[in-house]
Amino acid sequence: MSSTASGKNGTWRNWGGNVAARPAREVVPASVEELSEAVRRAAEDGLKVKAVGTGHSFTSIAATDGVLIRPQLLTGIRTIDREAMTVTVEAGTPLKRLNVALAREGLSLTNMGDIMEQTVSGATSTGTHGTGRESASLAAQIRALELVTADGSVLTCSEKGTDEERAVFAAARIGLGALGIVTAITFAVEPIFLLTAREEPMPFDRVLADFDELWAENEHFEFYWFPHTGSTNTKRNNRSAGPEKPVGQLAGWFEDEFLSNGVFQAAQWVGRAVPATIPSIAQISSKALSARTYTDIPYKVFTSPRRVRFVEMEYAVPRAAVTEALRELRTMVDRSGLRVSFPVEVRTAPADDITLSTASGRDSAYIAVHMVKGTPYQAYFTAAERILIAHEGRPHWGKVHTRDADYFAGIYPRFGEFTALRDRLDPERRFQNDYLRRVLGS
Repeated sequence: MSSTASGKNGTWRNWGGNVAARPAREVVPASVEELSEAVRRAAEDGLKVKAVGTGHSFTSIAATDGVLIRPQLLTGIRTIDREAMTVTVEAGTPLKRLNVALAREGLSLTNMGDIMEQTVSGATSTGTHGTGRESASLAAQIRALELVTADGSVLTCSEKGTDEERAVFAAARIGLGALGIVTAITFAVEPIFLLTAREEPMPFDRVLADFDELWAENEHFEFYWFPHTGSTNTKRNNRSAGPEKPVGQLAGWFEDEFLSNGVFQAAQWVGRAVPATIPSIAQISSKALSARTYTDIPYKVFTSPRRVRFVEMEYAVPRAAVTEALRELRTMVDRSGLRVSFPVEVRTAPADDITLSTASGRDSAYIAVHMVKGTPYQAYFTAAERILIAHEGRPHWGKVHTRDADYFAGIYPRFGEFTALRDRLDPERRFQNDYLRRVLGS
């Protein structure tokens, strides 16, 4: 399990290397029944329980000193329902395996994030998303859920169930691991389709001036801004009648591996050794990626390899506030003396109806800031966070932030619904950890 970060002597570490934990014991259940039994045994021993996927969260959302559940045996597709156009998949299935398996069946998810290393349950429970004008996060594509609750019983919920099941469904799609351990997810799927990606550099000021137009004219619009420069790289993905025109193998290797991962890694090393070189490197990086257009099946267009390890903070702001927030971010970087070698990523999502979704009840834009693994990120993230919370920003649950339950109660109108449901499902806080105590209250 190379993607699941793990350390020596029983220490668990996340992918970004900024979180470590020492669980009392690890369990790798081979069935839902075994998982239920592990939860019941933990209760008898007075231990907390947490499930962990591939460790792609930068928060300590999965850390525990109790029982660590690894779901790597709970993988694979259970059923495909072609009439309902749904697929039910075991919680520990990595997104990349789901995408490949669906493609073989001539099916696809409607939208996805830009990496596919995570497990389906880890990705959805933290609100992982891509970018989309109408199509929302991975969790918004869920049609039913199965989870093991604190007493070891198995609960299934969907939008069609009883009032209580509907209440659970509204919250558990992005459940933060606080309501139970997800064991299976039913996603809506559609017949596989083609996307044409158009990537091209564009001046930062032009992207901001034309942002509403770029958003309105494209099904999936995103861009990367290189701090210390006036340059961005934009990406527009739209459905296409074909024909398929994938990126050639050599060009793909050169652009996606050599430039985006290899040269980028080398530039990060130079930047760490000599921070003064970062603005010049940023100028070169921002110009190295040339325009290209290609057409392929969705997961080959939406996702790309990320081999350079980093730490990330991301906030959702109301979509109408995004250009103002970005201008403030640029001003802050320019005045701060900070040296930022990693691009800022900007994406959008439509409003959804999930209780603690970062896009709950409002059309949203996402601003993500990154620092390469091992560099001090606090000063930059703190300054960025100050700007983003002034715009009523909602932090991604799996990325670095300093917010707590009082803050969330103010920016999530239905926050109380979630905590009341948690009181009913987990009164003894079997699934509690330090992170959940901070963000949900005790």
